[in-house]
Amino acid sequence: MVTLYLHEFKTRLGVIRSASTNKELVLLMLPDTTADRFHEIISDRFPKYDFSRGGKINAIVEKEIKAYCAGKLKKFSIPVTINGSPFQSSILKHVARIPWGKVESYGEVAAKSGFPRASRAVGTVMSSNLLPLVVPCHRVVASNGIGGYGGGLEMKKTLLRMEGVQFD
Repeated sequence: MVTLYLHEFKTRLGVIRSASTNKELVLLMLPDTTADRFHEIISDRFPKYDFSRGGKINAIVEKEIKAYCAGKLKKFSIPVTINGSPFQSSILKHVARIPWGKVESYGEVAAKSGFPRASRAVGTVMSSNLLPLVVPCHRVVASNGIGGYGGGLEMKKTLLRMEGVQFD
């Protein structure tokens, strides 16, 4: 059986929780997710895994996210798994390439991913992103404003401000 390593650590944003295998990050939860909810998601999505604390990938996750929060890291090197339908995977892979300090609208992400009429569906994919920060869904905004965010609008604004993004 495969082991899933669970980890939590404090950042200037709050407590971040992560889950990884020996090879890649599979889940990252922002501070608005309670420990109970984190474990509930783990149990639902990874029922055939053994669980342990720590893990070498989680150590990299902690180091890189803390560096990101300190403004010292602009691109993550953490290996990740992007799961989902071909549409979801295409969207998430595109979003993972949006550079630090830049934003794209839901419509731009849809068009650049080969689905020009799917801007609403992009929003749905963003709301189910299991790897926020690393797959930076906070960099996807509405064409007429900031849009929504699973971690809450204040968190989205905080992340964008940390990256120097100006918005109204």
